[in-house]
Amino acid sequence: MLFGHNTNVKTGETTYHVQTEDRGTANALIDTTVYFNGRVLHRRTNNYFDLLPINPDREQALKLRLDEQHRAVVEELRSGALHLALPREEKPVAPAASAPAPAASSETSVLKLELLNAKTWLTGKRALLQVAVRDHASQLLDGAIVTARVEGAAVPTELSTVTGSLGRAQLDFEMPSLSSAEAAVVIEAFKGSAKGHLRFQLRAKPRVPSVS
Repeated sequence: MLFGHNTNVKTGETTYHVQTEDRGTANALIDTTVYFNGRVLHRRTNNYFDLLPINPDREQALKLRLDEQHRAVVEELRSGALHLALPREEKPVAPAASAPAPAASSETSVLKLELLNAKTWLTGKRALLQVAVRDHASQLLDGAIVTARVEGAAVPTELSTVTGSLGRAQLDFEMPSLSSAEAAVVIEAFKGSAKGHLRFQLRAKPRVPSVS
């Protein structure tokens, strides 16, 4: 079971987003990232190799350790113990009273997808796609519909799910036989009018997908 937290921390005129995630037992890492306007300003990572293999008692210990790491970073931001320099062009400036509202950017319709287990998603005939979905500001997006399909399969294969609060989705299925040399896995995400997709060819050794 994966754990995680997302917290917005306001200090003065600046609001940071703090995200802590369990990267799963394959990595055994607790990862805390501090974002400002979608940019990574700070990252803190600690392993939990000492808790492997996970059992119910160790799972509870892992949750407590993750909670403590998240709380520590949040408190350091609030107290000023963790001082992060903002990118020069990103320092908050009070808007002029007469300043017109900025025009909507076409980027708002683009979602960014990442296959988190790009090198290990296929084991034998079993496929496990662990997908992270981010909006145009690189914030993890919950409630996005994620679909996966295998093009060039002997039997049509397509399934869908929805991202959770950490912007992640997981699709687990048995790989069908392939009937085309151009077979590919296509992963798509949608939320409102925003969408994005990944596509990668299926070869003897699956390659890391490229964003298109």
